[in-house]
Amino acid sequence: MAVGIRDVAREANVSPATVSRVLGGKPVNPAMRERVLQAVERTGYRPNLAARRLRSQRSNTIGLIVADIRNPFFTAVSRTIEDIAAQRGMRVILCNTDEDAAKEAAYLDLMAQERVSGVILAPARRKGAGRRPPPRPDFPVVLIDRTIPGATFDCVILENAAMAGELVDHLAQAGHRRIVGLFGADSGTGRERREGFEEASARHALDATSHLIPHGETEGAQMLRDLLCTAERPDAIMASNGVMLLGVLRALRALHIDVPGDIALAGFDNNDWMEFVGQGLTVIEQPVEDIGATAMTMLLDRIDNPDAAARRVVLRGQLVARGSTVPPAGTPAPGTGAPA
Repeated sequence: MAVGIRDVAREANVSPATVSRVLGGKPVNPAMRERVLQAVERTGYRPNLAARRLRSQRSNTIGLIVADIRNPFFTAVSRTIEDIAAQRGMRVILCNTDEDAAKEAAYLDLMAQERVSGVILAPARRKGAGRRPPPRPDFPVVLIDRTIPGATFDCVILENAAMAGELVDHLAQAGHRRIVGLFGADSGTGRERREGFEEASARHALDATSHLIPHGETEGAQMLRDLLCTAERPDAIMASNGVMLLGVLRALRALHIDVPGDIALAGFDNNDWMEFVGQGLTVIEQPVEDIGATAMTMLLDRIDNPDAAARRVVLRGQLVARGSTVPPAGTPAPGTGAPA
């Protein structure tokens, strides 16, 4: 015999309306929500999602479209979003575009077919004509990590230029003068971090160069080897994301270049493995939980207030200084003057 909402309500000792509110992701007293969810589990109730969708014209589902699920940054943000969605009784459809704007468009079409309540999107990189903003969908969209030029969506991003500048400040204060910055090609995030890198390098009068690296761990490997094999090897390398940082480490190991003995290394993202590499890697730790939580809050607000003005939330990261950026041998500590 099929279990219905009234059976769940009787089991939880609440009204059927309260059960509907919990299953619909609407505000309910947390203790009462927990009673209802436990009753759902005990009774084995399975809501008729198709019928609910027809009644509401929207599913109790959100879409989460990320640019590269292999990047631990997106994995961590996705986990936070999924946790909050589950607390609200919502489901998440996770899609990965591999930085392909065509796949992104196909997934946005899928979200429309699924009648999702809204989408959290890390936009794919756009080239040429693809730089034009996509057609505005008929559901709310919140952007994370990156913006889309010319588009007016809610977004939550990192203060990229300032954080890149803070890394350069740290390297300069440690005595590194010849610095190479590596940034994602055609990435809005990479472009902003590159601007911050170049501004801070000029402020410190460093011998610095910046390079754009294609997407993926292997595409820029030859470019990196060429940089490292020149007579003027840099004192330090800065990579603009964790995936790129891993690629740099692989190239350095292949060339038997020691960190930090031969070269300093710093970057973005604070993945678990980074503290165990040598003396640990110096990084900008992004507030991944805050990014995911803020994006979910903004999406739920947008669902309730579709005509409100678009909002832009900019968060700061935190410098985590470790052994990969210790001063070069013979460099005096800041403020101590030249060695005797």
